[in-house]
Amino acid sequence: MWRDIEEYFEGYPSQKKVALYLLRRGFQVGEDGRIRSGGVAIPHAQIAKELGIDRRTVDVAALRILKNPRLKEIYQSLQTIAYLGDTARYLGLGVVIISVEDASRPGIIGAVASKIAEHGIAIRQAIADDPYLTDNPKFTVIADGKIPGDLIEDLKRIKGVKNITIY
Repeated sequence: MWRDIEEYFEGYPSQKKVALYLLRRGFQVGEDGRIRSGGVAIPHAQIAKELGIDRRTVDVAALRILKNPRLKEIYQSLQTIAYLGDTARYLGLGVVIISVEDASRPGIIGAVASKIAEHGIAIRQAIADDPYLTDNPKFTVIADGKIPGDLIEDLKRIKGVKNITIY
């Protein structure tokens, strides 16, 4: 999919920036070319300000997405989710952020989830960055409680794990 976006927006770097931003945020492009999060319209001027580009570039990028049947399907199906990582401390939850050597290597997410389960800790949310959309993808696990030190040691031993951050 990312290759499709790269090719479709080749020669239009600002529009590609918009397409990537919408994808990362889970913002939809409606039939009318308006950008939405669920049923809430997001002003194109706000997106332009966030990206440091002209509002008209956002308008054109949204309309360009609608002209491509494959991208239209993708961008009309996106969903925004509630990310608990930034509020975890207020909810009494633990957070583990894992950086890996190669995010396309299979099995890392399963190994991490298994180690957490072996320690009797429930996972409330798990989010893996797409290695095609993010330069330094991470796997973030929000756990039902604090993360014990012995779990961190077990996670460090998983093949492919480069770095672990907890809070």
